[in-house]
Amino acid sequence: MPYVTTLWVADTIVLVGIIVALVRLRGERLGELLLGSRARIGADTWLGLALVPVLSVAVIGALTLVRWAWPELHNVQANPFEALIGSPRDAVMLGAVAVLSGGIKEEMQRAFVLRRFDQHLGGARVGLVVFSLVFGAGHFIQGWDVGMITTLLGFGWGVLYLWRGSITASAVSHSGFNVAQILQYVVLGS
Repeated sequence: MPYVTTLWVADTIVLVGIIVALVRLRGERLGELLLGSRARIGADTWLGLALVPVLSVAVIGALTLVRWAWPELHNVQANPFEALIGSPRDAVMLGAVAVLSGGIKEEMQRAFVLRRFDQHLGGARVGLVVFSLVFGAGHFIQGWDVGMITTLLGFGWGVLYLWRGSITASAVSHSGFNVAQILQYVVLGS
């Protein structure tokens, strides 16, 4: 657990540093990229929280359907991140890292990539598809089925960012979803 959390925190620091440097280099404002011009932090926070149970139920349903229809896609029996949880302390550490690295850093990264695609690389829709596929591929370590579902989650969080113009709802939703997954494992098991 210490190695993985250190790696994820270091990755977060490096990637956020790169994003900040590139945004400033172009004379843009980080706040504008992340929160938009019409900050609705309260409403977006509530929206993100409201999406957590919806996404949790949708993912359980989607995984059940995929595993029934294409059982060969379930190629990883136990999520490798579950093996990191050996104590309540480990669950808290993983939860904190899941919020920082998973929810906040990944949504900052998504906003940055979607903005760059919108400005220079064929449009936000192209970026949404490309980054959603990359996001899902990054989760294939958890299984092909999980990677597919995560692609759809990433697409949804990207749509949410483009719709709201802020990472608030997607970061809260993503963080809450990650924590809900950890709680589900701690309470119910795999």
